[in-house]
Amino acid sequence: MAKSDAAVKDPATKGKLKLIIAIVVALLLAIGLSVGATWYFMHSAQSKPVVVADTAPLGKQPAIFEPMAPAFVANYNQNGRQRYMQVSITLQGRNQADLDALKVHMPVIRNNLVMLFSGQDFATLASPVGQEMLRQKATASVQEVAQKELGKVVIEQLLFTNFVLQ
Repeated sequence: MAKSDAAVKDPATKGKLKLIIAIVVALLLAIGLSVGATWYFMHSAQSKPVVVADTAPLGKQPAIFEPMAPAFVANYNQNGRQRYMQVSITLQGRNQADLDALKVHMPVIRNNLVMLFSGQDFATLASPVGQEMLRQKATASVQEVAQKELGKVVIEQLLFTNFVLQ
C-alpha cells in the first residue's frame, strides 16, 4: 500500500516540476531578451546624437535651459483666505554668454516676477488658460528687463517646470 501511495504522488509531482521548470526557463529567456534588446538600443542610440548634431541647421543654435533656483513662492488673499503659489521656472535661450550676462540682473528679474505672481487671482490661475497667460506675462517681464539692460531679448520663453496652488 505504501508503494501505491508513492506511485500516485510521483506523477502529480513530476507534472508540477515540469511546469515550474518551463516557467523558470521562460522567465530566463524573457529576461535575456530584455537585456539584449536594451543593450542593442542603448548601443545604437549612443551614435545617433552625433549624427543629429551634425544635421542641425547652421542658423539656429540649440536651446539652452537655465533653471532659476530657488522656486518662487508667492502669497495672496482670496476672499479673506490666505493662498499660496509655488512656481519653479526655467529660462530658455540660445546663447550661453547672453544667459550668463542676464544672471547679473537676476535680483531685478526675481523682484518683477514675485510682484507679478502675488498680484494674480486664484480663480484665473486655477485654469490652464490662466496659467498660460501668466507664463506669457512672466516671459514678457523677463524679456523687458533683458532688453533694457542688455539691449537684446535673451530669453525665448520662460517655462513653468512646477506649478502648485494652495
